[in-house]
Amino acid sequence: MSRGHAVGDPRSLPARARPQPSSDGIALAVLGTGYLGATHAICMASLGHRVVGVDSDAIKVEALIAGRVPFYEPDLAPMLGSWRDAGSLTFTTDPTSVEADIYFLCVPTPQEANGKRCDLGPVHSALRALAPQLRAGDVVVGKSTVPVGTAASLLALLRRLRPDIEVSLCWNPEFLREGHAVEDTLRPSRLVLGIADGDKRSEVLLRRVYAPLIQAGCPVIVTDLATAELMKVAANAFLATKISFINAMAQVCDAADADVVTLAEGLGLDPRIGAGSLAPGLGFGGGCLPKDLHALQARAEELGVGDAVAFLEDVDAVNEQVRTGVVSAARDAVGGDLAGVRIAALGAAFKAGSDDVRESPALAVIARLAAEGARVRVYDPEAMARAAIDVPAAEYVASAQAAMLGAELTMVLTEWPEFARIDPTQAAGWVRLPVMIDARHIVDRGAWQSAGWTVRAPGRRPYEPTAAPSEPYARGAVSG
Repeated sequence: MSRGHAVGDPRSLPARARPQPSSDGIALAVLGTGYLGATHAICMASLGHRVVGVDSDAIKVEALIAGRVPFYEPDLAPMLGSWRDAGSLTFTTDPTSVEADIYFLCVPTPQEANGKRCDLGPVHSALRALAPQLRAGDVVVGKSTVPVGTAASLLALLRRLRPDIEVSLCWNPEFLREGHAVEDTLRPSRLVLGIADGDKRSEVLLRRVYAPLIQAGCPVIVTDLATAELMKVAANAFLATKISFINAMAQVCDAADADVVTLAEGLGLDPRIGAGSLAPGLGFGGGCLPKDLHALQARAEELGVGDAVAFLEDVDAVNEQVRTGVVSAARDAVGGDLAGVRIAALGAAFKAGSDDVRESPALAVIARLAAEGARVRVYDPEAMARAAIDVPAAEYVASAQAAMLGAELTMVLTEWPEFARIDPTQAAGWVRLPVMIDARHIVDRGAWQSAGWTVRAPGRRPYEPTAAPSEPYARGAVSG
């Protein structure tokens, strides 16, 4: 694939918002080449900048040098090869060999093992490693998701480490959705620039970095450091609230003999609410929403305003109840006892378009089914290897058909489009019992029930063949 026509290249995007590579390229360094860092480095190279990605993980760096993205993200691998071959994108494990005008901190900030707080150790380590090589006028830009107040403390640390020079620290949060990271980087909904008081030079430099996006019409919000930090965690907490709200309504629909998908469709058409993240299902997961929700709660407690976000405990509780409810539904569907029941689990990733199984609702359900003695066969288009490490008690197979062979219960746990395309008549010949729980609301219940299947879906009324089917609900994307 040629450099100019790589999938995901900004020049392949629709003309209405096509960012043109800058003719004023800047030397950028990206510290951390995980999901955020690798995506940012590759996309910044596509905008015309000279980029070097830095990571202490030699295996990860070797993979990127060889043109392999060490995680699944659509469109990213062709872009990596294109800009690496063009010479504008390199990777190294040696931070002392890097000279740049701007250093982006893209290191992970995981949840602490024994609590809700965010582990800032990787951020502090990266900053300490970077400090000795900084020059006067350099700009450090944080993109990692951190608790409010972190940037101010890091700026103070940076000034203690390098009192001899004037350096700047800004905060530029990311808003990537897994499965849509290239689009969200090259055509973002907004750019947030957190700038310390009086630091006009950094704002000018960041506007140069993102000039192609700004020229394409991307809104820019320039604010203080604290507000920029809060922008990401507040967005994720709000998205988590919407997801738990619609899943709470699914429980009400079950009790009231109502239909949650139709309810969500109607709510989503209200411009004050919107359809995004209002799709009922298994709840939220992944590496962002759960962690950020907990970190916001922990930080609010530290600031003495824990009561103000106490409702987030309920948001989290609903998310847990959804998983418990789906396992209960599985138990009910097979007569009350899961021991020895052969179950086909379609999906293990926390969402379609990703191989991420961190806090995956699908994988949590699989683990619970296996713990109750079910014989679970799992198929996921991308997340098999990661899922097998986390839940080795299940069996992992190479196709949906292999998962469903001889199954007494089929469960759709991740909303991969290929599961919605399975032929129900053909699938009825694979299974022992044609019973399905569609926990993601993606299959055509009429077609499946016409093929002899019993289909249950949380929050949905039993399918009535005489009723005119409504258009499928447009699922809203989930951040993180």
